[in-house]
Amino acid sequence: MNGLRRLILPLVLVALAVPAQAFEFRSVAVPAAVLYDTPSLKGQKLHIVRQYTPLEVVVRIEGWAKVRDVEGGLSWIEVKALTDKRHLVVTASTAEIRKTPAPEAALVFEAEKWVALELLEPPQSGWARVRHRDGVEGYVKVTQVWGF
Repeated sequence: MNGLRRLILPLVLVALAVPAQAFEFRSVAVPAAVLYDTPSLKGQKLHIVRQYTPLEVVVRIEGWAKVRDVEGGLSWIEVKALTDKRHLVVTASTAEIRKTPAPEAALVFEAEKWVALELLEPPQSGWARVRHRDGVEGYVKVTQVWGF
């Protein structure tokens, strides 16, 4: 019995130490934000990202967030440059936004790759309700966008 406890206890401790996999996405709130290689204004500036760009928050440290971009790159951004308002970015060459969440529904508009769309409702059955910055709304297949 002691041998079994010695085997199980470390597994339980490891399971408790690993947080549940929950993705936290935020969007860039300012017209342009700088991504850094370290959580410091003295760090190397890697990229500039546009307003509405979705980023996955990996970790937060004292006013900074380590984020993953659509291409998988990791960098740091000031938390004050982010908003809770959710946006998605088109990853397909062209995303079809439909009137209802169905492939046979009327086409409302098409969005080209890298266009940001505001997420209005969480995805259901493979579709997400979105709005273009021009105000046009519809449903997009989740396979055509990133930011969930």
